Amino acid sequence: MKVKSRPYISKLYSQGSEQLIDTTTHMLSSSIGEICACLVRVPAEVVKQRTQVHSTNSSWQTLQSILRNDNKEGLRKNLYRGWSTTIMREIPFTCIQFPLYEYLKKTWAKANGQSQVEPWKGAICGSIAGGIAAATTTPLDFLKTRLMLNKTTASLGSVIIRIYREEGPAVFFSGVGPRTMWISAGGAIFLGMYETVHSLLSKSFPTAGEMRA
Repeated sequence: MKVKSRPYISKLYSQGSEQLIDTTTHMLSSSIGEICACLVRVPAEVVKQRTQVHSTNSSWQTLQSILRNDNKEGLRKNLYRGWSTTIMREIPFTCIQFPLYEYLKKTWAKANGQSQVEPWKGAICGSIAGGIAAATTTPLDFLKTRLMLNKTTASLGSVIIRIYREEGPAVFFSGVGPRTMWISAGGAIFLGMYETVHSLLSKSFPTAGEMRA
């Protein structure tokens, strides 16, 4: 995605710096990727969270209930409840995480006089970037969960106002600690493995570096 979108970004910002082009490319490609992934992720999240709330049901029973349209709200509204807030969470998250991840890697490599960082350094950069992105987008994650668990469809604005009045502003950052920790760990593992595999492929197939996305 990044490889394909970069030429268009370069034309759009023909007078821009290399850093601006890189950042915009990472933001655009990661956002498009997240939107596509959410076509599958949102229904899976809906089923998972409803199963957790109704502990007497299995995931299969929850899915059957949604497909039968038991609450009479329609299949699309049931399966994709929280779609807008999930997109609102994922796009800012990726727009923070991946450009920051690339920036940290480049800065670290430049400080050491290298063209690229070692995989373990990439894992640390991924952990830091993931943690910052996770903490920043916690309110959006909180709203996404509340909307998905609502028994009836409600607008984002009405949910925000109701929660603010009934529970106060601090509640929007509920779970910020655990969310930051597990996404930091996930960023280290996921991006660390990515760097490791990319390094191995680059050594075995020199042209693999050109396909980096």
